[in-house]
Amino acid sequence: MKFAIPLALLASGNLALATPEPVQPLNHQLHKRALAYSEPHYPSPWMDSKAIGWEDAYEKAKAFVSQLTLLEKVNLTTGIGWGAEQCVGQTGAIPRLGLKSMCMQDAPLAIRGTDYNSVFPAGVTVAATFDRGLMYRRGYALGEEAKGKGVTVLLGPVAGPLGRAPEGGRNWEGFSPDPVLTGIAMAETVRGTQDAGVVACAKHFVGNEQEHFRQVGEARGYGYNISETLSSNIDDKTMHELYLWPFVDAIRAGVGSVMCVYTQANNSYGCQNSKLLNNLLKQENGFQGFVMSDWQAQHTGVASAAAGLDMSMPGDTVFNSGRSYWGANLTLAVLNGTLPQWRIDDMAMRIMAAFFKAGQTVEDQEPINFSFWTLDTYGPLHWAAGKDYQQINWHVDVQGDHGTLIREIAARGTVLLKNTGSLPLDKPKFVAIIGEDAGPNPFGPNSCPDRGCNNGTLGIGWGSGTGNFPYLVTPDQALQARAVQDGSRYESILRNHAPTEIKALVSQQDATAIVFVNANAGEGYINVEGNEGDRLNLTLWKEGDALVKNVSSWCNNTIVVIHSPGPVLLTEWYDNPNITAILWAGMPGQENGNSITDVLYGRVNPSGRTPFTWGATRESYGTDVLYEPNNGNEAPQQDYTEGVFIDYRHFDKADAPVLYEFGYGLSYTTFNYSNLKIEKHEVGEYTPTTGQTEQAPTFGNFSENVEDYVFPSEEFPYVYQFIYPYLNSTAMSSSSGDADYGKTAEEFLPPKANDGSAQPLLPSSGHHHPGGNPALYDIMYTVTADITNTGKLAGDEVPQLYLNLGGPEDPKVVLRGFDRLRVEPGEKVQFRAVLTRRDVSSWDTENQDWVITDFPKKVFVGSSSRKLELEEVLP
Repeated sequence: MKFAIPLALLASGNLALATPEPVQPLNHQLHKRALAYSEPHYPSPWMDSKAIGWEDAYEKAKAFVSQLTLLEKVNLTTGIGWGAEQCVGQTGAIPRLGLKSMCMQDAPLAIRGTDYNSVFPAGVTVAATFDRGLMYRRGYALGEEAKGKGVTVLLGPVAGPLGRAPEGGRNWEGFSPDPVLTGIAMAETVRGTQDAGVVACAKHFVGNEQEHFRQVGEARGYGYNISETLSSNIDDKTMHELYLWPFVDAIRAGVGSVMCVYTQANNSYGCQNSKLLNNLLKQENGFQGFVMSDWQAQHTGVASAAAGLDMSMPGDTVFNSGRSYWGANLTLAVLNGTLPQWRIDDMAMRIMAAFFKAGQTVEDQEPINFSFWTLDTYGPLHWAAGKDYQQINWHVDVQGDHGTLIREIAARGTVLLKNTGSLPLDKPKFVAIIGEDAGPNPFGPNSCPDRGCNNGTLGIGWGSGTGNFPYLVTPDQALQARAVQDGSRYESILRNHAPTEIKALVSQQDATAIVFVNANAGEGYINVEGNEGDRLNLTLWKEGDALVKNVSSWCNNTIVVIHSPGPVLLTEWYDNPNITAILWAGMPGQENGNSITDVLYGRVNPSGRTPFTWGATRESYGTDVLYEPNNGNEAPQQDYTEGVFIDYRHFDKADAPVLYEFGYGLSYTTFNYSNLKIEKHEVGEYTPTTGQTEQAPTFGNFSENVEDYVFPSEEFPYVYQFIYPYLNSTAMSSSSGDADYGKTAEEFLPPKANDGSAQPLLPSSGHHHPGGNPALYDIMYTVTADITNTGKLAGDEVPQLYLNLGGPEDPKVVLRGFDRLRVEPGEKVQFRAVLTRRDVSSWDTENQDWVITDFPKKVFVGSSSRKLELEEVLP
């Protein structure tokens, strides 16, 4: 370490953002209103030694951390720098105790930057399956592949963005704008990933609902003059009932890590927002794992540690700067008393407890066998420094039989939106396939970095949430193979802009025209055809609407298949009688063509349900991305004035028509719903939590001899830009480079930031119970209904349980349960779901707790949010 950042800057530099005072409006664009404010919450809660599900991991972590020196604890919490070694992010190793560097690696649907890995369907597609088992199996398979590559922490699953605005660029990485569907998908994915032996990282916490203005440098690169990132301004009730909900489900599932966001929440940066991290995440909901920063989302040193950040990624302040807010500065902060020992101990404890909870051991760590930076077999181990040339890629094949699972998920996540009888296909005489989205990228499926283009069939979006395809089966390939098998005539035109040729083909006798169209989206650091991550609009790309209208004017049996990250506008043509079927195939991953062929030909009876609403116009959604700064050159302000009313909740409140409602999806058979019954269970009264935590523990002593912390002798193999925990000098003042060195912690940090005494428990918290007050999960009702297959084919039905909470400010209905049931022709099966106290409660902002209101409540069971065949008042 050849320098150090001034400690005063690190301790307090952006503290006004971490714990801001109310400020006056900055300009007339804010209409003279006060900026949203995030109140301070300190100290940062320490681990609960008796937290249920974490007991064994805690003891193992305690035994390990008790042996660590201060330098080793700092090494564990600080990333080693962008490109310092093989993974997209790594911590420092502890060779004395045999702990290798921990590998943090994207992504939510594939192991990014490697080869011989699978590319799974995106989160939005697995959500459309409404199948807990498939959600778990996908998480487990992702965990298996990550473990096989030597990954310690897999950076997924995603509940932020939740999907506030359908134009949001990364909505497809997550699951659904409904918090219950997303929460269940989060929990199952977490369980699967960690059962496979890899720590899951729930991200991005919280309010990262658009790509525009999420980072200052990125925004300036696009020509926007801002000095701070966007602030998502979210009220307390909306936070609890909508955006926080799925993260709580991940906490209850035992998630080991949570990633904080680039953006601000109520004008406080997410990775130093003590309200989000200390209060909501760790105190109220008992999160026992560690909080990791998004890459370059850390803005302060001691202030972020005090606000609840546990791991800095990738470790440097700016990529390849070699500078760090932590590293040597964190060592110094503990030595001079700015940061108490209990806090660095808790940071290390949380990291190691998550490591052990996922079933990992120091003795059996899988070696990192790839380099994120290159697919070359040989190269520099220290990529940024260009040092230590050796073998860095072993090209380990981790795919197993996951292609079969991917094909199944993508088929069962395909939603049949319209069918007037043309499907399923039965050895059609003549099949004509139209559109670029049916064919290959002419330069190969991995030709665009991080999939940053839209050429050929769409398997996934773009950005850090992607991976390299081992292969990509196109619809043209798979459908042609099926046509050959059936003896059908088959021709394809894999272009959108060939009207003469397309008309000549599809207007022929007996043609079944299948048109493939798409829309794309991704992460903000890549601009694809003018879309800076977020979608510019909700229309189809490459003039897909014109293609559909043209083909359907020439062929009276036109089937449309849509690949997209979310809803697109179908208003101009969805009800055309010549369009006999419409399917949404989401973002299906590597088995794209096989899965859609399975559905079109009836090998899989469609049972996907749309995990979002299809509105008639862009404006009908009531929310949108903020595309232009609205606060001068200061932080853009995105006010969530719609509250909990997003997606179907908004459409219901506005009593607005929709094309296809949330939860909707057709089958090749039919079902009948009957015999709704509600059984009320006797449960105890809800008792707010009382009492206090333990006192903050410390593990082991550290030397106060400054000489023990100075960079080792010249023989030590120093690597350029690598982040170390060592000081430059025995003179701490000169090592910090701080002219104000010697100030006390009280002058840097908010009140109670360093208070390690026993703290009062929140009424809504669950002492020893991650996820909040355990009474929230008492089962208060069991709901059953009979589902009968009244058709001639076996199929899966997805009955859905909705609840009206009764209040004048409550949504008309909210999803509270679902199941996927296999039903044979003529068979009757029982749907069963439970309602917990949490399900029937509302967040009380005054009492800061969950309450069951006195308003009468009603249960609905049906096949979608607007086809609710059965209803009954909740007793």
